[in-house]
Amino acid sequence: MQVLCKSSKDAVETCCSVCGQGFVLFWERQTRMEKATTLREVAKTLRSHHTRKDGPEAHPDRGFLVPEWNGPIAFSGAAILGNAPSWAL
Repeated sequence: MQVLCKSSKDAVETCCSVCGQGFVLFWERQTRMEKATTLREVAKTLRSHHTRKDGPEAHPDRGFLVPEWNGPIAFSGAAILGNAPSWAL
């Protein structure tokens, strides 16, 4: 299952444990257990962004997918099923 993550100061659903940057999340439909597992994966991904930088600039400026996908973000299940707005892509 995919989740589209976009840095935000409004409607934050999770925060990076390293720098505190907030993120809004756009989900594919998932069970509660799948969401919990995916949230752990999102947290791990956010921490991994800090291998070279400490602050919020360590995270991508544009939306990014967890797990990573090589196709266009706009065609991801998370963007389509999560009704992601164009500013998140």
